[in-house]
Amino acid sequence: MQTRHGRWFWALVAALASVSIALFASALEKQPSEGKVAAVNGSVITQEDFDREVGHVRQRLLSMGKPLTDSQIPEIKKEVLENLINRELLYQESQRKAIKVDEAAINEQVTTLKRRFPDEDKFKTALIKANLSEAGLRARIKQGVAIQQFIDTYIAKKATVSDQEIKALYESRPGLFKQPEQVRASHILIKVDTKADESQRAVARKKIEKIQQKLQQGEDFAALAKEFSQGPSSVKGGDLGYFARGQMVKPFEKAAFGLMPGDVSDIVETRFGYHLIKAIERRPETTIAFEDIKDRLGRYLMQEKVRREVSLYVQKLKEKAKVERFLTEGQ
Repeated sequence: MQTRHGRWFWALVAALASVSIALFASALEKQPSEGKVAAVNGSVITQEDFDREVGHVRQRLLSMGKPLTDSQIPEIKKEVLENLINRELLYQESQRKAIKVDEAAINEQVTTLKRRFPDEDKFKTALIKANLSEAGLRARIKQGVAIQQFIDTYIAKKATVSDQEIKALYESRPGLFKQPEQVRASHILIKVDTKADESQRAVARKKIEKIQQKLQQGEDFAALAKEFSQGPSSVKGGDLGYFARGQMVKPFEKAAFGLMPGDVSDIVETRFGYHLIKAIERRPETTIAFEDIKDRLGRYLMQEKVRREVSLYVQKLKEKAKVERFLTEGQ
């Protein structure tokens, strides 16, 4: 079996992805600069390029709740520099192989990016903040597409993944394919500010008690949620969908998992306020069937194979290339 590869390349070399908002904000048009951190066959990687890429890595890790420590920065900078060198080597190779980028592919990505902004002015403002002209953006997209097409043509299409390999992965890591017990529940929330005093909390408590009385008198939970709940799920009748343990705050989780389908909890207090919770359905712990996960595992194995092949290919390019590194401590 041969599995189609996905858009894996961007993860491999920390390149342009599909020009997401985060990466777009960190993109830049290559401009003349006295500072340089490397040269690849005479093509300069500027200090500005390098600083922006390091900034992007910082922001990405920060968004994941993993801010860089001082001790991590030197190693991260080395990795960023090597990624930039790898990217340049692959781009040069794509040009040597006469890879041509269809203008329509560039237009499609620019159009997709523009749709992420409410209007043209906001898009242009983002360009200015990124120190990037639209022509520079298009050039950067063109470079990324050229590299991707090169790898698709000369590396990725040669990789295959067999059914036996996929099955072996599935059987070797059974714990990865377990789905924990889940509950589907709805709730009605009356918010209480964390800084609320006792009188304010008492007012909120009175509101939830009145709603509880309505439920006890037989009124519909979903209708009451739409009318009174102060949470975002109110528009769906309070429906929160399915969730597993660890996804909700502890008091809410304890109450929800303690209910049978159709049951409604007593008043539950969390840091968000007061809740009434109705269990709709429960799903026991299950294991994902092989046939249901087979295609995803195949794509994962393909990505891993291509990553290794790209790494080996870049290493061979480095052996033949003239790569100069000028990065010094403190840069």
